[in-house]
Amino acid sequence: MKIAVANDHRGVKAIEEVKAIIAQLGHECLDLSHKSEQPIDYPDAAYRAAILVSNGQADRAILICGTGIGMSISANKIKGVRAALCYDELNAQISRHHNDANVLCISGDLLGTAMLRKMVETWLTTEFSGGRHKRRVNKIKAIEEGKYPTQVEDS
Repeated sequence: MKIAVANDHRGVKAIEEVKAIIAQLGHECLDLSHKSEQPIDYPDAAYRAAILVSNGQADRAILICGTGIGMSISANKIKGVRAALCYDELNAQISRHHNDANVLCISGDLLGTAMLRKMVETWLTTEFSGGRHKRRVNKIKAIEEGKYPTQVEDS
C-alpha cells in the first residue's frame, strides 16, 4: 500500500516513528512530513495528505498534530476521506473494521512509543469487514454527496 504521512510541528517526533513502522511493514511511504518544530498550520498538512487519498495517489494516510483533532476535522472535509481520530489500539482496529477509515489521525503529544506502534500496526493490518458495515459506509458516502442516508439501498 501507499501511505501518505503528514504532520504539524507538534508531530515531528511521532511522524518519524510512523514512517519507520510503515517501512518495516513493507508499505510505501509518501512522505509529506514537516521536519521542523517551527509552527505550521495543521489544515495545510492535512490537506496535502488527504487529497492524495481522495484522488487515489495514496491508499491511506496517517496524520499527526498535537491532539489529532485538528487533523481529523480538516481531513474529513475532503471528498472520499474517512478520517478517524484514534487514541488506542481498539479505536484503530474498529475504525478500519467497521468504518473503512482511510485516514488515521493521532496525537503527537498524548501517545507513547509503544501505543503509537500498536495503533499504526493494527490500523495498517486490519481489513474492512464489509457486511452491515458496508451499508453504513455507503450512507456516509451518500451524506457526502448531499443525499439523505436513508435513500441508500441495502447492498
